[in-house]
Formats: sequence, structure tokens, C-alpha cells
Amino acid sequence: MEPDVARQMFDTDELVINMGPQHPATHGVLRVVLKLDGEKVVDADVVIGYLHRGVEKLSENRDFTQIVLLTDRLDYVASAAANLAYVETVEKLLSLEVPRRAKYLRTILAELQRLASHLVWLGSHAMDIGAVTVFLYCLRERELILDLFEEFCGARLTYNSMRIGGLPQDLPPGWDRKALQFCDIQIEKLAEYETLLTHNRIWLERTRNIGVISAADAVAVGLCGPPLRGSGVARDVRKDEPYAAYAEMEFDVPVGTRGDTYDRYLVRLEEMRQSVRIIRQAIGGLPEGPVMGKVPRLIKPPAGETYHANESPKGELGFFIASDGKSTSPYRLRVRPPSFCNLQALPRLVRGHLVADVIALIGTIDIVLGEVDR
Repeated sequence: MEPDVARQMFDTDELVINMGPQHPATHGVLRVVLKLDGEKVVDADVVIGYLHRGVEKLSENRDFTQIVLLTDRLDYVASAAANLAYVETVEKLLSLEVPRRAKYLRTILAELQRLASHLVWLGSHAMDIGAVTVFLYCLRERELILDLFEEFCGARLTYNSMRIGGLPQDLPPGWDRKALQFCDIQIEKLAEYETLLTHNRIWLERTRNIGVISAADAVAVGLCGPPLRGSGVARDVRKDEPYAAYAEMEFDVPVGTRGDTYDRYLVRLEEMRQSVRIIRQAIGGLPEGPVMGKVPRLIKPPAGETYHANESPKGELGFFIASDGKSTSPYRLRVRPPSFCNLQALPRLVRGHLVADVIALIGTIDIVLGEVDR
């Protein structure tokens, strides 16, 4: 039988395979249906929904104060970021003034959370590509952050660390000194990660010119956070629409030039340095005073709707809340999750690359399926 006839009869040109939802490198229950020509990816279809828990509908049947617990379960490696975005949205709806000390402490917690999230990303991303040592190093530093969170709010993963109107409690004695000591350790260890990866020949081959996306395409597809900044777009909610105490902090927004996997790696590394810079400023200028504002015992916002976004470690995390003015629960609550929005770029990123590059490209987006599916 002639080869052309065989291709027509048996469709030997392309092969369709499933990567996930059990594959460890998909960072959760993500299924990617790959269409392959040999080892080259022709197209990809992202299948989600395996972790859907109905958080938005659950929130519409809970009091405003009870919903903070549900936000912990969105991006579960950056719970404090979701706590902050939600409580600030409710405060905006209530026109509630938060004490200045609480704003500073929220900023410190948010940046510690950014560091913890980026450490999980860097360790798992490096391990997916083959650098196991980096994973052990990153988890070592993350434990120190979790110790700080545990001392502050008693939890190491789902913190329930914010309250509408402020914080549940003030800092424990000596906590700020321990946080500054951690900052010194983190800056020193960042140099270790760079020694292992930044100029490593294998790392460069696996990340340079892999998953290139231009600034215009990144904006068009709806990217946010480090993937967007890796393409050269200096969009950061902390700078553009300051919240908490970010308006009083000095920090830079790192951006890439090529928009590839390597640039997104460099952007996140520099973000970690900027996070340390913000934490040091916030602790150095920490004002005295209460950590909780004047909040009504029964939270029942006036009729209306509002949207508020924060710069979570993954990107722009927003909450839309509508109130009917009668209930102590939201009439409608909608989450704008950065992991879900960024995941839309995956088919575009993987086309034309090899199967092995798909692993690197899932890692470079930095998704958490709890936030994708909700």
C-alpha cells in the first residue's frame, strides 16, 4: 500500500492524547487534550471543571463574614491574597474606613504570601523541567513564611487572616523582628536559586524562546500578572489602582522583553526581591493604632454593586459583589480569577512546540486549579 493511501485510510498524520487530569505536572486536575504530529504539538484543548465546588453560589448563601473562609479555598497556596481582595470589596461596598495600621499589616501579609506562592511556583516549575534541588531549597524558605503565618493566625495554608474592617488581631510580640530576619534570609537564598538556574545551560535551553507571546497578543488573550509583565506590559494593580498601603510604598514593576518562559521566570524572581523591599518598608514605617475599624454588628450593605481587584501572586484577582440592601448575604458574587484567565493562553503558547515543552509552559503560567474551577 502506498504511504499517501495509508495516511488517508488510517489518519497517521496526527495523534490525539490526553495529558492529565492525573498527570503530576498539570499542577492539579487539569486535562490537556494534545493533537500531535510526532513530538510536535499541532493544537491543544484545555479541559477544566474536575475541581468545581460552586464557591460563588455557596457565597450567596452565607453571611458576608462567613465568605472569608471560602476565599481561602480559591488559590490555596495564596489564601491571604484572596482574603484581602474579598474583604476590601465588601469594605468598598460599605464605604468602610480601615485603620492605617491594618492597611500596613495587610500589605506585609500580602507580600509574604506573594513570596510563599512564588516559592511554590519556582520549586515545582524547576522540578518539572528536571532541577529537583531547587524544589527542596524553595520549600525550605516557604516553611519560614508559614511559621510567620501560623504565629499570626494559627494556620499554615488556609489562613482566614483578614476581617471586614481590618484584621482579627494585632501582631504577636516580636513578630515584626522575625519577619525582617526572614527578609534577610530570603534575599540571600534568592542568589542561590539564581546560581542554580539563571545561567544554567539546560535551563536556558528549556525556557529561552519557549512559549513566546507578544505584548499585543498577551493583552488580547487576557493575560495578567507575571505572564503579562513578562511580555513587556507594566500592568500591576498595586501601582495602577493602589490598595492597602501600596500607595505609600516604593517598589519597581519588573517587565520582560521577549515574552518567553525565561522572561517570565526572571520577572517573578525580581518580584520576590521587590516583595522583600515592600515588607521592609512597611515594617519600618508601621503606624500605631487599632487594627479593626468600626464595623456594624450585622453587615448588610446598601443596595448596589461593586468590583474590586488586587494583584495576587498569579495576577489580577477581582471580586464583583451585588447587594439587594435587604440581606446579610450577597445577592450575587462573582470571582475574576487570574489562573482561569491566564490558562486561556495555553493552546496559543504550546502550538509548534514539543510535548516536553508543554510541561514547562503549564508551569510558566502558574495556575492553581482551585482558582480555575472554583
